[in-house]
Amino acid sequence: MEGSLHETVGADGHADERTTTRPITIAITAIGGQGGGVLGQWITDTAEREGWIAQSTSVPGVAQRTGATVYYLELFPRAAAEAAGREPVLALMPVPGDVDIAIAAEWMEAGRAIFRGFVTPDRTLLIASTHRDYAIREKSAPGPGMEDARAVWRAARKAARHLVAFDMREVAVRHGTVISAALFGALAGSGALPFARESFEEAVRASGRGVDASLAAFAEAHRLAQQHEATDVQSREGQATEDSVASCTPATLPADLEARLTAEVPAGARETVRLGIARLIDWQGPAHARDYLDRLAAFREADGTVHDPAFHEQLARRLAVAMSYEDVYRVAELKTRRERLARLMASGERHLTEVHDYFHPRIEEVADSLPAPLGRWLLSSRFARRLLAPLFRHGRTVHTSGLPGFLMLRLVGAAKGLRPFSFRHRREMAEIDDWLTQVRELRAHDPALARVLVEARRLVKGYGDTHARSRALFEKLSRAADRLVGEPDAARRLEGWIARALKEPDWHALEAEIDAAIDAR
Repeated sequence: MEGSLHETVGADGHADERTTTRPITIAITAIGGQGGGVLGQWITDTAEREGWIAQSTSVPGVAQRTGATVYYLELFPRAAAEAAGREPVLALMPVPGDVDIAIAAEWMEAGRAIFRGFVTPDRTLLIASTHRDYAIREKSAPGPGMEDARAVWRAARKAARHLVAFDMREVAVRHGTVISAALFGALAGSGALPFARESFEEAVRASGRGVDASLAAFAEAHRLAQQHEATDVQSREGQATEDSVASCTPATLPADLEARLTAEVPAGARETVRLGIARLIDWQGPAHARDYLDRLAAFREADGTVHDPAFHEQLARRLAVAMSYEDVYRVAELKTRRERLARLMASGERHLTEVHDYFHPRIEEVADSLPAPLGRWLLSSRFARRLLAPLFRHGRTVHTSGLPGFLMLRLVGAAKGLRPFSFRHRREMAEIDDWLTQVRELRAHDPALARVLVEARRLVKGYGDTHARSRALFEKLSRAADRLVGEPDAARRLEGWIARALKEPDWHALEAEIDAAIDAR
């Protein structure tokens, strides 16, 4: 049925009561596990309860590798169809510039909806959760690969006729359900659909699964959507940043570490060092955090002062990450933490079925976790490597939600007290000390080059093959730094190589260029 939408979504975000002569169009973008299909079904059920014709379709994506699944709905009042004497013709796909309500289950998906033209200032209400679920390419980037959430805020303010945006995942987690319930509540609270709240709630009840938790999240999101004003977006963006910083603030440190933090660290670097201490306590314990402060203390002047607080902060950040490297103990510990179980339970609407974790340790990882003499022998013995090689040829799937698998990982994580005696730990700490010694020596001749070498440490990450490859590149850069001392463009050249490494996943050409620079001197 042709025609135009006469202010179905008003300037205040509420439904206009004038007659609709064309469908209300709704586009939902969601990734796996966010309940986009459930949300679409709830909207369809609500519309049909209210005597409307509803049609829904979906175009699946592959999680965030190629984009979210797009669920598309068109709603049309049955009374209008009967008055016209014919069924409406409803579309199967959203058309850019022709979407009345866009719902995004994650903040970057809101940005993608805007980019695809689903959000326009003349007609579209945008409902979006402001949390982030990082895409695979964001996590796997050699450098900082996260998309700029602030750019989405700016685009949303310009592109949407009205915006309802807050952290709906937090609402859902608080009530032990999935984000679809909060999105549904925000949609009902926005007033964009001319349906009674009771119809929305009845659709949730009819689903028959996790009803109480879903209705609780629905009610809170409904209230927040009604309180939300578009003019608050800027302040909410700033508040979100403040909240993120506050959420990272560690609990009270042990008294001796708190005293050393105050006495030894300049005020400008204190917050970063505090976070580093908390990270290392969580990783291994207070003793490891004390070693961290000891290493930083070597960069104070003879009188105990720090002349360059900015450099001290930069060094503290990179050193904390280097001293909390990823290993089998850490992976096992994180996979059996209570917080992970709670998150998985929430994503499964409190009905957790099964969790399988995939591991493919190499013989090198096993040797690294052994006491240093035994690990060194294992890697140097051809006979031992040949004998054990078949055991590590294939990956293993651990049924983490089952008691045997969970206890096995729990035991490995609890054994982290053995880490300081392991082959890997001894090697890592020795390499860190060599790096710090090189940085101190470079500062005496070329402070700018020393600063860049500190930043180069960010390239070393991950475990297994990823760690081995990134460490090899870092070692090349360290050798290049020694060869470049005394040249006027030394810092610039090293910085350029680091920038390329952070952008290029394939380092073969870069490594060849660095090798040529080293051999030339």
